Amino acid sequence: MSAIEPSQELSRLRAELSCAQAHALETEAELARVRAVNADLQARNAHLELMNEKMRRDKYGASSERRRVLDQFEIAFEEAEADASAAEMEGQIAAARTTSVAPFTRKRATRRDFPADLPREDIVIPAPEQCPCCGSGSLSRLPADITETLEKVPARHKVIRTIREKVSCRRCEKISQPPAPFHVTPRGMFGPHFLANLAFQKYGLHQPLNSQRDRLEAEGIPISLSTLADQIGAISVVTRPLFLLLEAHVLGGDRLHADDTTLPLLARYKTDIARIWDYVRDDSPFGGLSPPGVVCYYSRNRKGEHPRGHLAGYGGILQVDRFAGFNEMFRQSTMTRANCWAHSRRQFFELVDVARQLKRKKGKPPIVSPLAMEALEQIDRIFAIEHTINGQSVAQRLQVRQDSVAPLVRDLEVWMRTHLGLLSRHDAVAKAIAYMLNDWEGFTAFLGDGRICLTNNAAERQLRGVARGRKAWLFVGSDRGGERAAMMYSFFGSARLNGIDPLAWFTDVLARIADIPQGQLHELLPWNWKATQQAQIAELAA
Repeated sequence: MSAIEPSQELSRLRAELSCAQAHALETEAELARVRAVNADLQARNAHLELMNEKMRRDKYGASSERRRVLDQFEIAFEEAEADASAAEMEGQIAAARTTSVAPFTRKRATRRDFPADLPREDIVIPAPEQCPCCGSGSLSRLPADITETLEKVPARHKVIRTIREKVSCRRCEKISQPPAPFHVTPRGMFGPHFLANLAFQKYGLHQPLNSQRDRLEAEGIPISLSTLADQIGAISVVTRPLFLLLEAHVLGGDRLHADDTTLPLLARYKTDIARIWDYVRDDSPFGGLSPPGVVCYYSRNRKGEHPRGHLAGYGGILQVDRFAGFNEMFRQSTMTRANCWAHSRRQFFELVDVARQLKRKKGKPPIVSPLAMEALEQIDRIFAIEHTINGQSVAQRLQVRQDSVAPLVRDLEVWMRTHLGLLSRHDAVAKAIAYMLNDWEGFTAFLGDGRICLTNNAAERQLRGVARGRKAWLFVGSDRGGERAAMMYSFFGSARLNGIDPLAWFTDVLARIADIPQGQLHELLPWNWKATQQAQIAELAA
């Protein structure tokens, strides 16, 4: 038997190595494909759980505990979606190295088009002038494929030079010059877009001035913190007349939502707890046509004299929580009190919220109250019906409430009074029941008036920005700073309620407010500004 030539042996070994490497690549690609499929299934499962929780939230109302649960599902979905996309790319890269393993491509929902009002920039990739297959120049043009990619244009600053020409009369030697244009701030150092962005970043996006100063300095524009603070002060002075118009509109509503939250105030050697109060007018739940709005006020404390001053002379419906500071105000006025069912529901929910109990009472086993669960089920049936009549007319809402909701409320009252007599007054469920029964008239006011909402969530939503801001800027430095914050929260909150871009609106306000006559100042209110913009867009489209 003849010996194998070394060259043949080397070729055989190379072939075996190549085969082994190909097999390893195929195995790796197949494993990556399986991982991608698994990650995709996990993402789908997370998406289904998120959709399920959203449906539960829609059915039972947007209470704070549902929001917490929904946030958890959204975070889980974000992570699963990111993992699935990464696994898909890894699988495609691995499959590209082989010839026998097909790549895995995830099934995605149809992508939404980007907003039509965003400017478009076309980059045309020209078609070949000759056929790459046969070289023929006889080509027919077909419809092009268009792919849209969202891109961000970095912010760019520029200096606008206003040159006022000046002339001298040779005859009388008088010097003439056009007047200087109005500037929002002294000496006109900053334009309306810069100033609007400064205010919106601080009060709309909760970015402290020192953070904005650092960002400007990084862009090569050093501006002192005191200078930026001066601009905020000037903005509040210039826009004060517009705030008064907004205030008159909001407080002129037949029904208001009211709430308050804490606002840390820097005081001598300590931090005081001041307050921000908000009053929301939103007639959309009962089909009202008046535009929505919110006004906020600042106070050094939570005394009841503050809401009494804010609402002096008001005689409509006020939706509130059971804050005792409101009691004297209702006794001295003709206002109708409507209590918030979301607050009362929360009292029962906390008795069955296992996660919350574990967080608050470390080391103690959670206790789920069957009575609290039963109360929750009855209250949630009321919420479910209320959700179906949101946006309907006053008469329609009232009819549904009298036919379907009132019997449930009566059953709940009987149930609560029965169990209250059997429980110790120190029992947590008894306290939750007493919270409602001690002002049952306020909780049942919605049964007799279709304008009243079941909850005070409209006011609570407007204060979320203050809560987020507290984590960023920690405190306000003075009473005037608190008053400025309240005014800006009113402006940006009202803009959002009317579905407009707060920054675009406020930029236009600062650019026009000096030149507009007092009698036409109402044109700058968010809803009027929105109508004007829509009319201009329609005119251009015609």
